[in-house]
Amino acid sequence: MGRWEAALRFIGVGWFIAISILLGVLGGLWLDEKFGTAPIMVIVGLILGLVVAFYGVYRMLIPLMRDRRDKGDS
Repeated sequence: MGRWEAALRFIGVGWFIAISILLGVLGGLWLDEKFGTAPIMVIVGLILGLVVAFYGVYRMLIPLMRDRRDKGDS
């Protein structure tokens, strides 16, 4: 994998993290406004966004680490 390909992949991971957290918080804000439960849903949305972000990053980076390990064994 070239440097540019790796850089673009990590930029994509960064965007995935940002969008996951942002959607969780915005969803929480919307639910808080709808049900009048501020700030409970924002906190739940933030935690849910963080969980989705970390799980997604894990799923994205495992194949990269596996490929790197396989190339090192050769």
